[in-house]
Order: sequence, then C-alpha cells, then structure tokens
Amino acid sequence: MDRVILGKKAEDAAAEYIKEQGYRLRERNFRCPLGEIDIIAEDQGVLVFVEVRSRTKADFGLPEETVNWVKQQKLRRLAAAYLQRTREWGKECRFDVIGVLFGEQEQVERLELIKNAF
Repeated sequence: MDRVILGKKAEDAAAEYIKEQGYRLRERNFRCPLGEIDIIAEDQGVLVFVEVRSRTKADFGLPEETVNWVKQQKLRRLAAAYLQRTREWGKECRFDVIGVLFGEQEQVERLELIKNAF
C-alpha cells in the first residue's frame, strides 16, 4: 500500500477511535510553515495534540515507538504555533500518540493510544 494512503487510513482509524473514547475533534492535519499536526482534539476540557504513526510490520518496533525526542520537539513547536494562532495560551494541553499496525490485508490489526505520551 502506498505510504500516503496508509497514513491517511491510519489517521482515519485514529480519529474514529478517539471519538469513540469521548474526544471532540477540532482539526485534522493542521499545517503551518513548521509542519503538520495529525489531529487536534479536546478530551474533558484538555486540548490534545495527537501524533499518529503507522507500520505494516512490527519487525523493527511498534509504530508508537518512532516518536523520538526530535519529533517530540517538533510537535511542541507546532503546538505553540497552533496556540498562538488560536490565542489559547492558557489552555491545558497534552500530547497523545496513537500507533496503528496494519495486517497483511491492510486492515487495522492493532491500535494503541498512549495518553500524555511526552
């Protein structure tokens, strides 16, 4: 499966999952010159920046394990840009990570939500 299509499919599955968990979606694929945040949502009044990672095999680790220190710093800068744009500096925030593992038939085999991941 094409990487872009796989990423979109993972983001769709993640968005549906967090809605089922009671999150309220605010925005998907927020873009600015610094990059992109996959999903921005609210969970019980907390603004949540969600990074979605996917893989077709776990041979070299799970998808959620790929959010390293460099990626975390980038997401923090992106979140600051979003807060500046929306003027929500005082809002409580957190970063969640969702790892999606696809099976051989390109179906979601495993979806893992890590709240307050970093």
